[in-house]
Amino acid sequence: MEYNPSDAAGTPGSNPAGAAPASGLSQNAAAAIAYITIIPAIIFLVLEPYSKNPFIRFHAFQSIGLGIVAFVVQMILTAIPVLGWILIPLVFLAFLAVWIYTVLQAYKGNWFKLPLIGNFAEGQANR
Repeated sequence: MEYNPSDAAGTPGSNPAGAAPASGLSQNAAAAIAYITIIPAIIFLVLEPYSKNPFIRFHAFQSIGLGIVAFVVQMILTAIPVLGWILIPLVFLAFLAVWIYTVLQAYKGNWFKLPLIGNFAEGQANR
């Protein structure tokens, strides 16, 4: 789904779309930074004005979901002798590729939804 700047706080007289109020950080940059680790994602969910922006909230929740899924998959593969240990590097590379793609999509201003995780993130962002 493409991002429409008029969807997020696009009232007349407000800050231009793409710029977070009272900061030099654009919403696209904030959404991309949310994927660095879960720490910036949590910070963006707590601090205003980022916590009020649905686009940033969506990517922050999706980042947290991706991190949780990656951790759970790694724990499961670690518990499987030999075959799991062989698959860990391949699965890690797959998660790395997905992570890079989501960072780029967030920076470009796209509402790119991952399967399952994206639906959860979208629901949380619109609360």
